[in-house]
Amino acid sequence: MNTNTMATLKEKAAEYYMDGYNCAECILHAANEQWQLGLSEADMRLVSGFGAGMQCGDICGALAASVCVISRKIVRTKAHDCPALQPLVQQMISAFEQAAQARTCARIRPRAFNETTRCLTTVETAADILEQLMHAQEEMDALM
Repeated sequence: MNTNTMATLKEKAAEYYMDGYNCAECILHAANEQWQLGLSEADMRLVSGFGAGMQCGDICGALAASVCVISRKIVRTKAHDCPALQPLVQQMISAFEQAAQARTCARIRPRAFNETTRCLTTVETAADILEQLMHAQEEMDALM
């Protein structure tokens, strides 16, 4: 994939998406590359079933994978020991829902999907929001 470390998460996710990865897979691949999460190729497949709204039009795969990335980046032991997790996840979901006008694939896809780029704009939206949230969290962590 793109070895340009100056590329944004959105650009990296778009590249993976256009290479045929689904909405969830491309978010996780791009985040792993962007933030050196240490995930293996086998680990990447953990989110494969999240594509197409968990294969049934439910929660958007790009959104679900974004929550996975937030968890991987900030949880050190378990969710109950990470007070920052809930507000970050809530911010991710709220911002995504506002931008995409929904959080389910069934509601997003009719507006966002086209035959050429599929749901690229939705993936880019999720990646943008995720990168902004993680940048803000990193700035807060640096102040502590």
